[in-house]
Amino acid sequence: MPKPPTVATGESGSFLVYELHVTNFGGQPLTLKRVEVLTADAAKRTLLTLGDSALVRNLARPGATIAAELPKLAGGGRAVVYLWVPLAPGDAPASLLDRVTVEQQAADSTIRTQQLEGPAVPVAAAAAPIGPPLKGGTWVAGNGPGNASGHRRALVPVGGTPAIAQRFAIDWVKMADDGTRFTGDPLKNASYYAWGSEAIAVADGIVVETKDSIPENVPGPTSRAVPITLETVGGNHVILDLGKGRYAFYAHLQPGSLRVKLGERVRRGQVVGLVGNSGNSTEPHLHFHVSDANSPLGSEGLPYGYDSFELLGRCTTLAGPCTRSAASARHGEIPLQNSLVRFAP
Repeated sequence: MPKPPTVATGESGSFLVYELHVTNFGGQPLTLKRVEVLTADAAKRTLLTLGDSALVRNLARPGATIAAELPKLAGGGRAVVYLWVPLAPGDAPASLLDRVTVEQQAADSTIRTQQLEGPAVPVAAAAAPIGPPLKGGTWVAGNGPGNASGHRRALVPVGGTPAIAQRFAIDWVKMADDGTRFTGDPLKNASYYAWGSEAIAVADGIVVETKDSIPENVPGPTSRAVPITLETVGGNHVILDLGKGRYAFYAHLQPGSLRVKLGERVRRGQVVGLVGNSGNSTEPHLHFHVSDANSPLGSEGLPYGYDSFELLGRCTTLAGPCTRSAASARHGEIPLQNSLVRFAP
């Protein structure tokens, strides 16, 4: 478990998000059969059970391309279980433990079943809410928090250590009332409603990293103005040190648009740059996440909640369709995958 879980809250309630890395240190192959998350107290209440197809859906293994092969670990093999644990109201445990059930074929061809329990892991309390990274308008939480989202599964090795900096990342895409993201020529950045919007500081902090010289892409799934590397993946960007081991990352900004300088102290609501389409980006949007180190990808993503926004509905994908509902004021929550929200102007 690279990062102990922290309580997060979305419109559907509170939850815990973390990964369990399972390695077969033996010489014989084994098969993962079940993963359980339990409270680490005398009661050992079951919070989540993954088995059969549910386990396969939430499992990844390097080199495995066939779903049925995912749970099978050869000697030295490794798998990652992506866990999303829903919590009843007020029911966040002080600590938890993981129980893994495996099957292994013995020398006489009999199948042996074993249960392995990990140590108790403390659950961290939620951090104080932050402000929104954008102002006004209707925005879609593209690729936002969800156990199968692209950001959630973006396990990236940096310096030899795999990490998921984007565990709670959101690609903020601006949308008009008619469900469109642009008007006019789709190959021009200026056609997109998000382009040029002001990205703002979510809290008081210190600017600890900036990049402001990467040209923008022509909108499209494969068009990139520069080769994508660890240095260019975020495009023009700003990282704010929010204190207490929390860093806010703003990516894909317009070149020449940064309004802050390295080492500058900023105040909540201060403009840090303009939304653009630089780096590993297909269209103008703001990529935002919070992590535990001053590294866009070589850090572990942390949950956060916005102190105030309106929930307007949900989109199936960024291209729609979107289902709108009556506006609902939300406080201290993180918008989940493809939520449709409105921030204060």
